Parts: sequence; C-alpha cells; structure tokens
Amino acid sequence: MSYNAGMDSQELVDLVREQGIDIFERMFRAVELVQQRLNRACDALRQAQVPYAVVGGNAVAAWVATIDEGAVRNTRDVDLLLEEKDLPRATQALQAAGFVRDEVMGTVVFLDGPDGKPSQGLRILIAQRKVRPEYASPTPSVEQSVEIRHKQIVEFEALVEMKLNSYRDKDKTHLRDMIQIGLIDASLTSRFPAELAQRLQAILDDPDG
Repeated sequence: MSYNAGMDSQELVDLVREQGIDIFERMFRAVELVQQRLNRACDALRQAQVPYAVVGGNAVAAWVATIDEGAVRNTRDVDLLLEEKDLPRATQALQAAGFVRDEVMGTVVFLDGPDGKPSQGLRILIAQRKVRPEYASPTPSVEQSVEIRHKQIVEFEALVEMKLNSYRDKDKTHLRDMIQIGLIDASLTSRFPAELAQRLQAILDDPDG
C-alpha cells in the first residue's frame, strides 16, 4: 500500500500502522532536526565571526517566546540574513559544519549534507536587498539584530516589515500570532511604508480573517 492524495483518514491511519511508523516520534524528531540545524549554522557563523541574523519563522518564534512560550509555532524553515560581502566566509564556515551550498530559483541555500533537501536546509537572504522587485522595501541590515538565547535575531520591527513584504499565508499567520499576544498593535502602522501599513491595519481590523 502506498500513499496517494485520494486517501481518506482511515486509509492514512492504516498506512501508518502497516509501515510501523511512530507518527509522534516522527513529528518531534522533525522539530528537533530544525533546532539542531539552526544551532549548527549559528554556531558556525559565530565561531567564524561572520555577522548574521536569524529571520523568518525562527525569528518569529524567538520574539513570541519572549512573551508566551506556549504560543510558539514550530517551523521547518531556517532563514538567515547575511551581508553579500560576507557570503564567501559564510560559505566556508557552513561547509565546515556539514552544509552543502546550492542554489534554488536564484536563492542561495545550504543543504544539510550531500543528500539534503532544499526544504530542509538553510535559506540565505541578502541584507539590504529586495527579495522580489515588487516588494515595498528591502531586507534589513544584519546590524539590525539583537541577541536572544545566544543567537542574533533580527530586530522585531524589521521582522514585522519583512513579514508584511512577503505577506503569504504563513506570514499572515505569524503576524496574527504576534498580534494575539500583544507584540503588535496599531502603533506600528505609522513606521512602515503606506502599502505595508495598510496590510498590517487590515490584519489588525480582522485578526481572525
């Protein structure tokens, strides 16, 4: 029996039982692997004295944990912000830590070993550059970061701006998480370009939408 998209709930349960899969062990292991990947990358960059900042879902998790660790949402992504000039040194440091440099759709990624998948690697964003031409503003500087739990995490306001720029479903979810625990309120809207301010206000007006 093999998985297909037309399976119902019971068929999926039967498949898991047939293959002897401990679904909870697999779930917890996935979270642990993301944490290990993040730790290895940050440790390697710190030891090589390469400035960096954690962005994306792990940055959201770090900021959320400062208020309510029970509201932290797991993520499979490890996104790091680097200055372009530091990319050669970062590559050397990350490769020494077991990562393999690759490129996916124009984005530098570091796979977790030679058999690693892009979805389970490190995604590199270049500082002070628009991720997409249509974005309202560029990524922040690596210097716009603070130390949280021995890692450099992008500053809160810069993180919110990045999420408003991307504005995918998961970005909206992250913004709602931060609104619900009181990290974001209407006072932030005046700090962003008009387009991004409108996006934030729309979520504030309808946080459950």
